[in-house]
Amino acid sequence: MLNVQHVAGGYSNEHILKDISFEVQKGELFGILGPNGSGKTTLLKMISGILPFVKGDIFISGKRLQEYNSKQLAQIVAVLSQHSSQSFSYTVKETVSLGRYAHQTGWFQTWEEKDEKIVQRVMKQTGIISLQNKAIQELSGGEKQRVFLAQALAQEPEILLLDEPTNHLDLSYQKELLDLLKNWTSETGLTVVSIFHDLNLAGLYCDRLLLLENGTININHIPNEVLREERIRDVYHTDIQKHPHPRVPAPQMVLIPNERQEKEIIQIDESLLGVTNEFIELKSPAPLRTMSSGVVGSGTGWHHTFVNRHVGKDYNCSDHRKEMATFLKANGFEPSETVGMMTAVFLDDVTFKHVEGNGFSLFVVVTAGVGNAIDASKSEQHTFEQVPGTINTWIFVNGELTEEAFIQSIMTATEAKAKALHDLNIMDSVTGTIATGTSTDSILIAATQAGERLEYAGTITDLGKLIGKAVYGCTLEGIGKSQKRKVV
Repeated sequence: MLNVQHVAGGYSNEHILKDISFEVQKGELFGILGPNGSGKTTLLKMISGILPFVKGDIFISGKRLQEYNSKQLAQIVAVLSQHSSQSFSYTVKETVSLGRYAHQTGWFQTWEEKDEKIVQRVMKQTGIISLQNKAIQELSGGEKQRVFLAQALAQEPEILLLDEPTNHLDLSYQKELLDLLKNWTSETGLTVVSIFHDLNLAGLYCDRLLLLENGTININHIPNEVLREERIRDVYHTDIQKHPHPRVPAPQMVLIPNERQEKEIIQIDESLLGVTNEFIELKSPAPLRTMSSGVVGSGTGWHHTFVNRHVGKDYNCSDHRKEMATFLKANGFEPSETVGMMTAVFLDDVTFKHVEGNGFSLFVVVTAGVGNAIDASKSEQHTFEQVPGTINTWIFVNGELTEEAFIQSIMTATEAKAKALHDLNIMDSVTGTIATGTSTDSILIAATQAGERLEYAGTITDLGKLIGKAVYGCTLEGIGKSQKRKVV
């Protein structure tokens, strides 16, 4: 659909772009990235025919760009610039209707039923149909942006060129616009070539990305390859980290702000732990990086407060997350900053241990009972029942963990817990085999992310050894307390 071959040029005698070559297929949403001054807008102007180029060729539908007259080109290519303006006080509908000019014929332009249907359709699709009788000068920046997009779409182009289309749009309209563009590319075969300043939007919606650097192509590839951490860091000269999108397979980049002062080294230990009949709490003086399976605060995040709540063995609730959040609020905890768990274990039986490593330390807290012990290898023999968990494990690391170390910490802690159950000969009452845990155990790994950097937490690493020993010991002691209570 679009073929750019060895294009060079710019303004006056200055070649802003140098030897640019790439292709865009029919129905693609193709993004152009690059820092300010890299040549993004210059390239878009050359493709649209606004700015001449001094070297190379641009082909549209197999035909050289220079072979089209302005009206022919407007029937194939529509442009939405970053700074669209309107000098005359047209209404919204009149402004959108100007997009049909390229399809008018004869000396006397005629307005047909087809034109009206197209204008009404694109106004509806861009969410401006209720504004059609308003003067465009009365609109907000975001509303104007959608009007000019509708005008471009009214041309019924094969290629749509956009210069930062989400400029001036709030979050909801950014999503609506890009969802709409993505649908058009797949359903109508519209080819979209767009400049993006927002790397995350580009990574989320584009099929391919072209990254410009100082007027040349750094890379032309799929988003996951273009948005590599080290590449973006080098091209944009800023500290950034790459993370996967939580819902779709798309890369997302996060800025890392400069620390104005060094992180305060805090120590998580028993001095921060509080125990009542209703709950165990630990309040950190600073947010901790967390990975957990808590009822509240599950997944990864940053949290200040940690709560392990006692519930009766007959606890039954249709929405336990909502009920838990209500409980936390009633007791002065902010759910968004809290990891909250439930246990049927009496909280007096909590066990904890602070252990020192080489340049780091950790604090482990365990509540453990085995009333609903399960052998994971034979769990298919059990019927599903959402009962309160009985072994909850907290591991606080006074150090900096990598993503890999977070996951390995969970693995090492789980192995240590299972070994404790094995050595105590805890049985699965249904299968008659040794249990590996309980049916709804929960775990938390929380790190201060300051001090010693800990790359790994496997069983024979320095961190893994401490986790294994502390979790094993606390689990043994916790189960022992629980069993003594039953005997009494």
